[in-house]
Amino acid sequence: MINEKVAALLNEQINKEIYSAYLYLDMSNYFDARGLDGFAKWYMVQAREELDHALRIYRYMQDNDSAVTLLAIEQPSRGYDNTLDVLNTALEHEEYVTNSIHTIYCEADKQHDLRTMEFLQWFINEQGEEETNARDLITKLRIFANDGKGLYLLNQELGERE
Repeated sequence: MINEKVAALLNEQINKEIYSAYLYLDMSNYFDARGLDGFAKWYMVQAREELDHALRIYRYMQDNDSAVTLLAIEQPSRGYDNTLDVLNTALEHEEYVTNSIHTIYCEADKQHDLRTMEFLQWFINEQGEEETNARDLITKLRIFANDGKGLYLLNQELGERE
């Protein structure tokens, strides 16, 4: 069974991952309303990934005889001023999730919970990719946003995400 402190943090992480999906659905909705269907699709795929992350933790806890407590999901509270604001918010959120994963890992280390530390390694690697993707989107937007054709091509590229 998973240590109580680690289990509590994992339960909170399930909530954070589901909130992440909710946040990305909100971002997808923002872009859909502005006719940027490629951006909308990119964030819709992102939302599904976050739900998968939550389910991965959920299954890990159940497989290790640790009770899962589902917490209320907070409503995304922030409106967006423009496309860059959305992308910056996404990066900030990914950094927040990374810090949360690191906190769980450190607590698992403190509790000598090697199994959870091994389990979390996948999330640590995944968060590195998530932050890189968020930064790359910001860079591409800064390069192409002032040119309608560039923005159109970026929107097309993002729409190809599976």
